[in-house]
Amino acid sequence: MSEMKNIPKHNTTVQTPMYHPYRLLIGFLLGLCVLPAMAHEIRPAVVDLHLQSDGNYQLALQVNMEALLAGVSPLHSDTNESPNAARYNSLRALSARKLEERIRTFWPQYVEGLHLEFDAARSAPALAALDIPEPGDLARARLTTLHVTGNIPPGARTVRWQYAQQYGGSVLRLHRADGGDITAAWIREGQISAAYPLTGDIAAATRSAVFGQYMVLGFTHILPKGLDHMLFVLGLFLLSTKLSPLLWQVTAFTLAHSITLALSMYGVITLSSAIVEPLIAASIVAVAVENLLTARLHAWRVFVVFGFGLLHGLGFAGVLTEIGLPREQFVTGLIAFNVGVEGGQLAVITLAFLAAGYWFRNKPWYRQRVVLPSSALIALTGLYWMVERLTG
Repeated sequence: MSEMKNIPKHNTTVQTPMYHPYRLLIGFLLGLCVLPAMAHEIRPAVVDLHLQSDGNYQLALQVNMEALLAGVSPLHSDTNESPNAARYNSLRALSARKLEERIRTFWPQYVEGLHLEFDAARSAPALAALDIPEPGDLARARLTTLHVTGNIPPGARTVRWQYAQQYGGSVLRLHRADGGDITAAWIREGQISAAYPLTGDIAAATRSAVFGQYMVLGFTHILPKGLDHMLFVLGLFLLSTKLSPLLWQVTAFTLAHSITLALSMYGVITLSSAIVEPLIAASIVAVAVENLLTARLHAWRVFVVFGFGLLHGLGFAGVLTEIGLPREQFVTGLIAFNVGVEGGQLAVITLAFLAAGYWFRNKPWYRQRVVLPSSALIALTGLYWMVERLTG
C-alpha cells in the first residue's frame, strides 16, 4: 500500500492508464494471497492460572514456542513477515522430543518474562511438564502447553500477571479455589493485569474500559490479522464500487455475523472450526466467482452475502470464545467487538476505494483490468485455503 502516495491524480505522460490500477491493486492482492499460503498468525498466549486451596498454583500456558525460540517479534501479524521466518519454519518441522529439548534449554530465559506476583512479591514458577503436539500441517501454528507450578505465599490477598513485552500479548483466565466464575482478561504486550483478590468479589472493569478493549480486539481481528475476512470484503467491493449497493452488502454481512456471533457466545449455536473454516474459505470463492461471471449486482447477492455472514460470525466467535467475555458486561463486550469488526471492514473498503475505486471505477477498462484479475486471485486463494483446511 506504500505506492499509494506516488499515484498522481493526472498523468499526461502515461499513454496506457490501466497500468496504474493493475500494478497497485493486483500487487496488493498478490501480497494478501501469497502470505497466507504459509502464514502462521501470531496469537496471544492463553494463560490459565489455577489457584488451589492447598496453597499452590498451577499455570498452563498455551504458546507458539517456535515463534519465541526463533525470535519472531509479536509486532508482526504473522511469522512470515519476520526476518527469522526460515528459522521458525525449521523449528516447526522438529519432532516433539527435539522441540522439548530446545524449550527446556530456553526455559531459564523464558521464565524471566513470566511475572506472577502475590501482594507485589514475585513468585518463582517451576516447569512441571510440557505438552507438545507432533508436527502436522506445517501451514498451521503448533501450540505447546507449558505446565508450571509454584507456591502461594501464606496470607496473600491478591495476584497479578504480566507477560514480557517481547513475548507479545496474553489472555489471562483466572480460576480461583472457590470454584466460582472464571475471570478472563486480554492483556496487551508488556502490560500488567489488575490485582485480583484471591477470595471475595472481583471488582468489575468499567464499561468504557471493556468497550475500548473489545473494540480494538474486533478491529485487529480484521485488519491486519483477518486475511480471509479481508479478501471476502474485497470481493464485495469489486463487483460494485457504487456506495448504495456496497452499503447494502456490508449491512447484510454485518447483521448476519452479529446474529451468529451473539448466538454462539450465548451457547445457542456451536459448530466446530473444522467445519466453519473451510466454509468461510468457500464463501470467498463463491463471491469471487460471481464477480467473474456477472458484471452487475443481482438482487440475490444481498441474500447470499447474508448467508455467508452467518458463517463468518461463527468464525469471529472462535477468537471471543478463546479470550472470553466479562460476565458482568457480556453485552458491552459483544457489541464493542462487533463495532471493531465493522470498523475493520470499513477500513478495508476505504483502502480499496482509495487505491483503485476513486481513481478508476468509471474507466471503461476497470472491469477487464481490475475486477476480473483481482477476483480470479481471490477465488484461487479461497480455493487453496478451502482444500488446505479440509485436508489439514
